[in-house]
Amino acid sequence: MARIRIPSTIVILFVMVQTGFLLFMYARYSSFMPRSEEKPSQVHILILSSWRSGSSFVGQLFSQHPSVFYLMEPAWHVWVTMYQNSAKVLHMAVRDLVRSVFLCDMSVFDAYMPWKRNLSDLFQWAVSRALCSAPACDSFQRTDITSEMACKTLCGRYPFSKVEEACKTYSHVVIKEVRFFDLKVLYPLLTDPSLNLKIIHLVRDPRAVVKSREQSVKALARDNGIVLSTNGTKVEDSKYKVMQEICRSHVQIYETATLKPPNFLKDRYLMIRFEDLVRDPLSEISEMYKFADLSLTPVLKSWIYNITHGQGPGKKKEAFKITSRDAVSVSQAWRNVLSFQKIKKIQEVCRGAINMLGYQLVDSEKEQRDLSLDLVLPRRQNQFSWSSFNPKH
Repeated sequence: MARIRIPSTIVILFVMVQTGFLLFMYARYSSFMPRSEEKPSQVHILILSSWRSGSSFVGQLFSQHPSVFYLMEPAWHVWVTMYQNSAKVLHMAVRDLVRSVFLCDMSVFDAYMPWKRNLSDLFQWAVSRALCSAPACDSFQRTDITSEMACKTLCGRYPFSKVEEACKTYSHVVIKEVRFFDLKVLYPLLTDPSLNLKIIHLVRDPRAVVKSREQSVKALARDNGIVLSTNGTKVEDSKYKVMQEICRSHVQIYETATLKPPNFLKDRYLMIRFEDLVRDPLSEISEMYKFADLSLTPVLKSWIYNITHGQGPGKKKEAFKITSRDAVSVSQAWRNVLSFQKIKKIQEVCRGAINMLGYQLVDSEKEQRDLSLDLVLPRRQNQFSWSSFNPKH
């Protein structure tokens, strides 16, 4: 039987062509597959809090860092535009907007302010150091400590396109939001391979929050309506019902993150109490920075020392006016200002949050007024540790 002899060079050539074709096809199709093992180049930090909890101050601690692009409550635009809906209904729209901002895609704002022209069209834009310095605005450098007043004066007329341009030049994108009431809503963002998301959950004693909210009744009216789904109708005891929803959300967020949490939350959730922050600012700020993969610069250390030791920029009104001495007394002001009847009502609707977040209930007016009685329990005994958690899934 005759055999066909194929020269070895042809065999080698065929194998090389076949190998080349397979490599080409692999490269072509693998480019479309998500690479979950590769982390995005940017770090994304969501400061999760509620109104009047000290979140604007915490936002500034990140905003003034030269590596951070910061926006304060961009979801305000969603709530203003769709105010007839409930907070639960708006969760998805808020989440989509936050995701787009994290990815520096500012076209998402087209749906909420199609007229946008300048930086000043964005809610609270001037508290963002990134929008007050290059490349967004030529008046300041990234390493400068900026003030809201100076920024408004010098940078407001820069085009809105500068928001996206600036965002893309930073290693960290930080958003502060008060419009999430359920941590599970954020699961799609936490599992999104295009994001490297970490969550800082800022809480404050509900009794102090109520005292602070009483000073901003008109400013909070629309938000209260969305929280309670009232669509403009009045609700009896509305301020306590709003606080009940806020306290319930803090409990939900904290429990979800610490009681049998999904494995993808590991090392991506940090709870901070406002009272701990004002008592020991440098320690708490250092913990937050370490969590966010940021380092303290000499300029930032000096600035933080000044604002927490009463050596801020004089009598000039600032967006984040706070001193350690003032903040500690302010955090306890509710004990002298609110009546015991109000305290009993707040403790009734927020008992779960007060206990879980590490605050002490008061049983009498005497206990309430006795400032030598510390109502902020040591945090470590309430702090969740991942080392003691062994996920099954």
